Amino acid sequence: MGASLLPSSLAILCVWFLFPAGLAVASITRHYKFDIKMQNVTRLCHTKSIITVNGQFPGPRIVAREGDRLIIKVVNHVPNNISIHWHGIRQLLSGWADGPAYITQCPIQTGQSYVYNFTISGQRGTLFWHAHISWLRATVYGPLVIFPKRGVPYPFPKPYKEVPIIFGEWFNADTEAIINQSLQTGAGPNVSDAYTINGLPGPLYNCSAKDTFKLKVKPGKTYLLRLINAALNDELFFSIANHSVTVVDVDAIYIKSFQTDILLITPGQTTNILLKAKPSYPNATFLMSARPYATGQGTFDNSTVAGILEYEAPAKFPRSSTVSIKKLPLMKPTLPALNDTAFAFNYTTRLRSLANAQFPANVPQTVNKRFFFTVGLGTNPCPKNQTCQGPNNSTKFAASVNNFSFILPSTALLQAHFFGQNGVYTTDFPSTPLIKFNYTGTPPNNTSVMNGTKVVVLPFNASVELVMQDTSTLGAESHPLHLHGFNFFVIGQGFGNYDPSKDRKNFNLIDPVERNTVGVPSGGWVAIRFRADNPGVWFMHCHFEVHISWGLKMAWIVLNGNLPNQKLPPPPADLPKC
Repeated sequence: MGASLLPSSLAILCVWFLFPAGLAVASITRHYKFDIKMQNVTRLCHTKSIITVNGQFPGPRIVAREGDRLIIKVVNHVPNNISIHWHGIRQLLSGWADGPAYITQCPIQTGQSYVYNFTISGQRGTLFWHAHISWLRATVYGPLVIFPKRGVPYPFPKPYKEVPIIFGEWFNADTEAIINQSLQTGAGPNVSDAYTINGLPGPLYNCSAKDTFKLKVKPGKTYLLRLINAALNDELFFSIANHSVTVVDVDAIYIKSFQTDILLITPGQTTNILLKAKPSYPNATFLMSARPYATGQGTFDNSTVAGILEYEAPAKFPRSSTVSIKKLPLMKPTLPALNDTAFAFNYTTRLRSLANAQFPANVPQTVNKRFFFTVGLGTNPCPKNQTCQGPNNSTKFAASVNNFSFILPSTALLQAHFFGQNGVYTTDFPSTPLIKFNYTGTPPNNTSVMNGTKVVVLPFNASVELVMQDTSTLGAESHPLHLHGFNFFVIGQGFGNYDPSKDRKNFNLIDPVERNTVGVPSGGWVAIRFRADNPGVWFMHCHFEVHISWGLKMAWIVLNGNLPNQKLPPPPADLPKC
């Protein structure tokens, strides 16, 4: 099955097999090469030169098995600085390969290269990779498929075929110009012109019928669809007309499977679903549609992307009598209202870990570090002698965690931490908001944020509980928060202000879902726990690119442990310089 997913265009340069005595093939080293290059691409009848990997849009598929080592050489042939993040990979003791620019590495400059070298330990499922600097991930992204170890079955029926489905956003304009203008004027950035499925906008957009993703299925067969939301700024509802699906995995973690007609996936999240094709030829085709779940007050791309599910006609139909696909009725799914927060909340509460002997949920039962972070929007003052286009003409939009808007340093945090370089960051990020208010009540009059490069320092193996609270400042909004370097357990969520005396009693410490990206409910809160067992510097941020640009981000420094296998090794010799 793994072999069938290996695209020839990837050019795996060499593979070494390890044969420990008496064992079959254990793990292997897989080599990939990513050439970052410009490529002309046409969508919506609009041609533009975009940044790609190997000239492909979306980028090439990385395929591995649990336990494999990946060595990926990235060579930058474009004018922009670049870095690549392997989203959801734990990066145990390999923090130098995590990829966020100015956090774990300086970006790869024009004409330079960097080799990302890491081992996939204890993970299997669907993840993805993407650029992690400015808004370059608009076009620089692709699937990362991790199969179980050879001979280890899925904990669900083996599918007939597996298909990655990666959602993206297409902008006719240059995304770097869009965000640069937004940061200059203080206004919200222009929104995308289309959503895409595997890079294709589909038949509901102008000039795009020929650019439609089609999934051809055989009656009665079961398909594993590996869904990835790589959109820049939008959570998405997804549904296939007249078909239920079974959710079996999120963020490369198996869950207690459940059936649904509609699912929700935020940027940074992945979801594996089983689609069982109808038992006989249905004489119809079916739209697979996605459109946004939007809760904020800003503008958003209110459009719908669709692919087409087509059934293979039975062999007994003579070709001359087979109804043309174009003449078959086209069924359309019904998706929730754009702001259906009740659906979003109910859907996410259905997600539960398997929590069995083979796939335990190792939830920290006791906690020695507690944090309460507010996440939301705010403002910075307009520079002197300039008129701005933020909430008013004297302010710019900003975003913050505990009212601190994070400023990226000009030296990578991990280098500064590892080599003891002073003056790059401070370690006084507040564990609770400095200014307390009715977070989800009447918005405060003062919307100003503070700015700085502040981190939280955690001792090795600390057991962490973090509650993230949305605020109504400039409008309540759902925020998909992503933590690098760890999975965490989502032990509770609710609406309104978090109340520890009441809400802690309802925490699920038995089978909470484990993931790397979680939506903080609009006008609500979410509680997570994780064990800080991975030394390094780990970025945590909203996965809406606009909110990252505005400062909704922070970092955790996890100190080394006492044992040799609890210490971060030195950086590789080719680590890029700033």
